[in-house]
Amino acid sequence: MRASLLSLFAACVFIGSTGVASAQAIPGPGPQQLIEKVSQDMLRDIDANRAALRQDPAKLRALVDKNLLPNFDADYAARLVLGKHWRTATPEQQHRFVEAFIQSMMRQYGTALLDFTGDRLTILPFKGDPAATTATVRTEVKRDNGTPVPVNYTMRGTPQGWKAWDVTIEGVSYVKNFRTDFGSEIDAKGLDAVIQRLETENTSSAKPPAAKASAKAG
Repeated sequence: MRASLLSLFAACVFIGSTGVASAQAIPGPGPQQLIEKVSQDMLRDIDANRAALRQDPAKLRALVDKNLLPNFDADYAARLVLGKHWRTATPEQQHRFVEAFIQSMMRQYGTALLDFTGDRLTILPFKGDPAATTATVRTEVKRDNGTPVPVNYTMRGTPQGWKAWDVTIEGVSYVKNFRTDFGSEIDAKGLDAVIQRLETENTSSAKPPAAKASAKAG
């Protein structure tokens, strides 16, 4: 599920913050407006530099860091994904997993975004209590064949503004999906092995295509 649907929601990837603010104290745009703004900003930058971004992973990552990362709370995401394993991890393991996990997600989403265009995304009318500190932003993303897929963002207000902590695609939660996948791998191989795999993949993917080809040839 993760690989096949990744490009469907990559235009609006967020995960929440560690603190929850009162409704009156939530700064910045509301949840609906935040999704709209970040989506528009990201897609505008991609449209202007699509060819160059395909050739340079560093430029793509810089664009993702600029538009998406400020709205992504890696600590909270990692705790949810690791579940019971977070409690038994050492501080060093927690830190390394957070860094490796956020880099992996931003890399995957950035790559998926290169094939994404604004006409495939529809942000549906907001349904919720404006005074609440949690919200769901509903969107639809079209597959290549034009079939609409529901993609919902579960948001909550934080002292830094509205942020999302989960994405649900066709009823499937990405937080739960990652937790299941990583949990099974950790049970089988251990947390250090999972962290090392992520770090290795991130390092390899950061190289330009020419550098990867040279490394394979050598």
